[in-house]
Amino acid sequence: MKTIESFGADETKAIGFALGAALPKGSVVALFGDLGAGKTAFTSGFVKGRGINAHVSSPTFALVNEYSSEGETVYHFDMYRITSWDDLYSTGFSDYLDAGQTLIIEWSENIENALPDDCVRVNIIKTAEETHRIIELTGCDDIEIACD
Repeated sequence: MKTIESFGADETKAIGFALGAALPKGSVVALFGDLGAGKTAFTSGFVKGRGINAHVSSPTFALVNEYSSEGETVYHFDMYRITSWDDLYSTGFSDYLDAGQTLIIEWSENIENALPDDCVRVNIIKTAEETHRIIELTGCDDIEIACD
């Protein structure tokens, strides 16, 4: 596991960017963290790191947003409202997993048992300081994450 500190939204985006730039196409990234932890900020950086210039917003009501550019697609899921296997099935999540594109999933704790074994896990932990976060990355130990 890698542990990185972030002292603001821009740093959280930079960490997301570095991971997005380093992972191969078709990776699945599972985000964990409380409300307001910075999951969408991380995703914004991640999408840019994949070479996609898009405005990233939380897909809370749509469940999934799609960001594409020149042969690269990132599917951004928000599983906050998913409470059962039927809910998950209705999203078409398994079809997205089989599509060979990159997925990044907010509120992954709600679908823990449906995540692939080889997914990258990103746990964003809020601290007592308003903008300070501890970001734990699991499943990407062989990848250098440089975000200076």
